[in-house]
Amino acid sequence: MSTVVVDTSDLGEVEHAVTASYSHVRLVRPADETNVHARITRSQLCSTLVDDVNFGLDVTYQMEPLDTILLGRVYSGAMSVDQPGLEPRLFGPGEVAAAGALEALPMFGTVSYCHYVLVSIARSALGEVASNIASHDGAPVRLTANAAVTPEANRFLVHAVDHVCNDVAADSHVAQSLLIVGAVRRFLAASMLATFPHTAVLEPTIEDRHDSTPVLLRRAITFIDDNAHNDISLVDIARAACITPRALQYMFRKHRDCTPTEYLRRVRLHHAHLELLEASSETCTVSAVAARWGFAHLGRFAASYRREYGESPQVTLRR
Repeated sequence: MSTVVVDTSDLGEVEHAVTASYSHVRLVRPADETNVHARITRSQLCSTLVDDVNFGLDVTYQMEPLDTILLGRVYSGAMSVDQPGLEPRLFGPGEVAAAGALEALPMFGTVSYCHYVLVSIARSALGEVASNIASHDGAPVRLTANAAVTPEANRFLVHAVDHVCNDVAADSHVAQSLLIVGAVRRFLAASMLATFPHTAVLEPTIEDRHDSTPVLLRRAITFIDDNAHNDISLVDIARAACITPRALQYMFRKHRDCTPTEYLRRVRLHHAHLELLEASSETCTVSAVAARWGFAHLGRFAASYRREYGESPQVTLRR
């Protein structure tokens, strides 16, 4: 469900709204700019803000350092996103910028009659995801540029942001699920690591390949079974099993022929099945149960459910 943050012709109101949401900003319009209108509509996924922004004017901005990174997906118009140490870059329709890519540095640029969406990503999410796919030493992971490495990478980012905006934030059941919101945060962070230059080292070590025993596997499975209702990540599971995330992946592939996250989805699917068996169709919906157990896409949930249980979730609920 979205709310209107600001809908105004007063540039001061826009400054106040942006400052309250992100960081202190100063907006300046040309002296001959008389037609001013700005509208910001917000959807929220816990701490992740999804803002649909329409700037009906030319404006320059100066913003103090951001705590988060803002993925800016441009629909129309143009925006420039610059920081000290980066080449000036103009982003147009169909492009995604990483606003505030460089930590602890101010940001400045222009917005020209631009319609875009901003999705906020915690910087810590990059390190969390890097630990999922490598023996990460715990050092913060940082982006080193604000544009994708290739046009193909940019197209992938566009699809990723559109998925979050259109399929997750727009669905009230999905947007309220802590499990889905956590998965979305990790999905976006992983998408950024796959498309922007960064400082993470993503190669596995020898130790990653050797920590693989049934005792550790049982420890990991027990943790998953006991915490399937919580927003847990690969890092959490590996920490509970006292091994590296990469070793955890090798272990599950060797002994269970699946990934840890695939096993987690199976456990959550089983819990959804049990809930549908006990629920009444008069007071419960399949979409609500699916969202509660972390399944954002109802069609894919139904397909997985049918493969596992031989019937649709609607049939189970009506039984």
